[in-house]
Amino acid sequence: MNNFIISIEAVIPMFSMLILGVIVRKLKILNDTELTHVNAMIFKALFPILMFSNVYNVKISETFDLKLTIFSVSLVLIMYLLALLFVLKIEKSNKKRGAMIQAIYRSNFVLMGFPVAANLAGEGNIGITAIMVAIIVPLYNVLAVITLECFRGTQVDLKKVIKGILKNPLILGAIAGLIFASLDISMPKVMEKTISQISASATPMALIVLGASFNLESVEKEYKNLIICVMGRLILVPAVALSLAALIGIRGVGFITLIGIFASPCAVSSYTMAQQMDSDGSLAGNTVIFTSAIASFTLFVWIFLFKQLGMF
Repeated sequence: MNNFIISIEAVIPMFSMLILGVIVRKLKILNDTELTHVNAMIFKALFPILMFSNVYNVKISETFDLKLTIFSVSLVLIMYLLALLFVLKIEKSNKKRGAMIQAIYRSNFVLMGFPVAANLAGEGNIGITAIMVAIIVPLYNVLAVITLECFRGTQVDLKKVIKGILKNPLILGAIAGLIFASLDISMPKVMEKTISQISASATPMALIVLGASFNLESVEKEYKNLIICVMGRLILVPAVALSLAALIGIRGVGFITLIGIFASPCAVSSYTMAQQMDSDGSLAGNTVIFTSAIASFTLFVWIFLFKQLGMF
């Protein structure tokens, strides 16, 4: 029951912000044009600073698990390729393809997976989890940019795709953070505090905009794709990834970290990126909302199951 409460506690703040967004829309505080502009600000300014902060604040040399890192990165790439092949087969629309692929392989590791891991392992025992945030989240974003650039038009222009990847704000933020972390460059405390405060606003702002953009009619139109995304993200991906982790002997905090990576709902930033990169923003937003709601129950099941099996 405690694990269920942990999952619920991770979801409630997210839904509070989504509901605030719905209220903002109902009160007509922001219109569609203004929401698009705010979303652009989140994508081009707030999320890059968040990415920089995530990488900058992790001391990679202190807590590094090579086996866990290789396994996690390999599984993310495998899940991505499987999602790509599957979606290409069942969906003809390029705009929907990008949104669906993101929904299946890309989890909300930072906002939901990390808090769940912290609650399960204890705040002082999750150094490796923080390291994995700095590795997996940039990987998620690189794959997302590649995917959305490839499905942006009817034909794939390799030069345009590479240019889009190199100019993507989230990628630039991660690279900047990696440079600072690798060279052990320390900023003045006042700058660290400023960056921390700005990065802390990124996800709440994205959730409020997502709530304000929610359209129930779009759910009715795309419910089949929505079901596929929810099933893939919350059931198929964690079932495969966590079972393989158990088989190869990953235990303890490492296994808890994998629950955070592979069993969490869709990343909030997937909506922002889809909307800004000409993908199906409506479908991407709905997958975030529905996977976040259902994940409070599925996370409990995965946590309870593998706890009973002695994985942590």
